[in-house]
Amino acid sequence: MAKTKGSKKKAAKSKKARARELAEGGEPPVHMLDRLYATIESRRGADPSTSYTAKLMARGPHKLAQKLGEEATEAVIEAIKGDKEKLIAESADLLYHLLALWATLRIEPADVWDELARREGVSGLAEKAARDGA
Repeated sequence: MAKTKGSKKKAAKSKKARARELAEGGEPPVHMLDRLYATIESRRGADPSTSYTAKLMARGPHKLAQKLGEEATEAVIEAIKGDKEKLIAESADLLYHLLALWATLRIEPADVWDELARREGVSGLAEKAARDGA
C-alpha cells in the first residue's frame, strides 16, 4: 500500500519530535533493531508450530544463514529493478533474518554496534587493509 502525503508528514513530525526530546536532555530511545532482537530472543525455545522465529531457530544456523542469503538476493534484485517500496520490504526481511541468525549464534547486537563504533571515522580503505593484513 502506497504511503500518502499525510502519512509521510506524520512520520516526519514523529522524527522531529524524537530529535527534540533528545535535544531537551531526554533519554535516547532503544533502537528498533535492539527491540526486534529482544523479541527474537524471547522466542528461543518456543514451540516451532506456533512461532515462525522459533521454527527458524530450531532449524539451526546453517538453514538460517541460507535464508539470510535468499533475503539478501531478493533485496539485491529489488535494488537493481529500482523498486524502492519492495526494497524497503526486502530490507526489513533481511534485517529480521540477520538478527535471528545473530540470536541463534548468541551474538548480541551491542557487539556489532561496538564494532561499527570502532570503525567510525576510519577510512574504509584503511580498515579493509588492516583486516587483510592481519
